[in-house]
Amino acid sequence: MSNARERLARWIERRLPRPRLREGASGRPRRPVTRIIVFGRIPNPTFDYYLAARLQAPDMPPYEVADIRGRETPTLNADGAFVIICRYASGPVLRWVERNSERLSGVGLFLDDDIPAVVTGRDADFRYRLFLWYRALSPLRRLNRHLDIVWASTPHLASRLSEANALVLPPAPPMALWSRARDDLDARDPTNREVLIGYHATGVHLEEHRFLRPIIAEVLRERPLVRFEVFADRRARAIWQGLDRVQIREPMPWMEYLADADARRIDIMLVPLAPSHVNDSRAPTKRIDVARYQAAGVFSTGAAYGHASSGVEMRHPYDPTRWRETIFLLVDDLEERDNAASATRMAVLQMTLAADTGFEALKA
Repeated sequence: MSNARERLARWIERRLPRPRLREGASGRPRRPVTRIIVFGRIPNPTFDYYLAARLQAPDMPPYEVADIRGRETPTLNADGAFVIICRYASGPVLRWVERNSERLSGVGLFLDDDIPAVVTGRDADFRYRLFLWYRALSPLRRLNRHLDIVWASTPHLASRLSEANALVLPPAPPMALWSRARDDLDARDPTNREVLIGYHATGVHLEEHRFLRPIIAEVLRERPLVRFEVFADRRARAIWQGLDRVQIREPMPWMEYLADADARRIDIMLVPLAPSHVNDSRAPTKRIDVARYQAAGVFSTGAAYGHASSGVEMRHPYDPTRWRETIFLLVDDLEERDNAASATRMAVLQMTLAADTGFEALKA
């Protein structure tokens, strides 16, 4: 039965709209770029993780950001503007692009998810799938007539967008997004032996919740000073019911999530990725969240975070025994936690430094 469902999902996925460049597009702007306009559901993590710092890089033209959630498009100067669609488009945005097409220097689309795979996969709820169809897939029927460039967050996702000759644009967050003004890794109360473990999932990771539940149950049973918090939507909450010292939190809006990290730290953060069609295209953006909370991260091996542990960052196969052993090690050893946290922060710093190149395709 599951194989039949998988075949049906792949059949549907192949028939969903995909980005394609307009006829005659060269993967470059049509004419010199005088300004950049970004359309998206902003503020959001995609803009902050991938676009914000690059827009501020040396030699980039001035830019404006327009939130698409309003009923009308703001008054914008289209002359020589290059438009970047950040994941989603709306009716007013499409009409604005169509109306001003001859004045624009070009149109680009940035994607950081394999959206057809999410829509046909098992983990996303119906409401989110419908949203993705309405805001990400259906607009492509009109947007493809204007696209000059498509960017993708990972090489694997770019390969899935081969018809659009997608360029790879990895995450490059601003320093202020993840690094506190005062690094307080060493400013903890040495008498406080409690350890907080966190799993901050989105709504498309039901399998990972199921993977972690028995592991965390054992850690809580064996280590009375451990507490656990998990972000879980309506469907995932039931997985975590019945465990003591577990705080189940509702996923929060992006700006609230950033503020949450400003107010506290987490000792250990878990970033499991089940082997799946969707996860093959994941970028290592959870590293940024781990660094923001100054936590020691435990990451799944794979394309996103690397295929083996190197140095002191904790990366392991999707195997419950290995994850259980690593979590116990980090709970028991403060020095191991601090070393792992520092390794992840260095990895995120390298992402940030890459933003200085800006958008290579838009440079004269």
